[in-house]
Amino acid sequence: MIRCVALRKTYGSVVAVDDLDLEIAAGEVFGFIGPNGAGKTTTIKMMVGILSPTSGTVILGDYDIREAPEAAKAMTGYVPDQPALYDKLTGIEFLRFVGGLYGVATDVLEERCNDLLEEFGLVDRAFELIETYSHGMKQRLTVAAALVHRPRILILDEPMVGMDPQGGLALRRLLSALAASGVTIFLSTHSLAVAEELCDRIAVLDGGRIVVVGSLAELRERAAERPDLEPFDSSLEAVFLSLTGTTGGRV
Repeated sequence: MIRCVALRKTYGSVVAVDDLDLEIAAGEVFGFIGPNGAGKTTTIKMMVGILSPTSGTVILGDYDIREAPEAAKAMTGYVPDQPALYDKLTGIEFLRFVGGLYGVATDVLEERCNDLLEEFGLVDRAFELIETYSHGMKQRLTVAAALVHRPRILILDEPMVGMDPQGGLALRRLLSALAASGVTIFLSTHSLAVAEELCDRIAVLDGGRIVVVGSLAELRERAAERPDLEPFDSSLEAVFLSLTGTTGGRV
């Protein structure tokens, strides 16, 4: 459902993403983790057509993002790392606006907006201006907007950052349900606990390159081959630190 083919992005002599190859199946929750500056957001922006690759491409469903960008984007929902909203609209106005951009029929759109507002605990604030929302509420609304056209692919860049516990729980439950229905989910996250809870496979990115990709069990096996790092435990945090050769801090 998602294929990155020799995906590369350079800025002069700086290589931000280095010939990345990935293949992600329909209904899979795929985790994308790595240190700050590893190239995660650059990769995602190329996947959704915000940045043009220096070389290589991304296939979303049956569509090449470079050759058929409108068709690729029509089947994809995108949650950026920073909410991109119109503060002078109300929550429900914003969902209607996004749904209109995707061509969702008016009668269907109204039902979907109401369902998403309820799903993310925003019904009571639906008719208030977005500028009055907390950061966590804006993050929840951003996720709701990414789902209003019922995408078959959902790409999320740090969706949990700044999200309140209510929204985080709702999102984790929703992602699991979406994957069970066949939606392909690409999840970049700093939360190792979230990756461990939700993801079928995880890719570790470091310096613009994939260090390893596999299930958590497979990543643990690879990390266990590093006898130079002690003590080792089987948590995803320990696995990550082992595979990237780092000693601590956020990812």
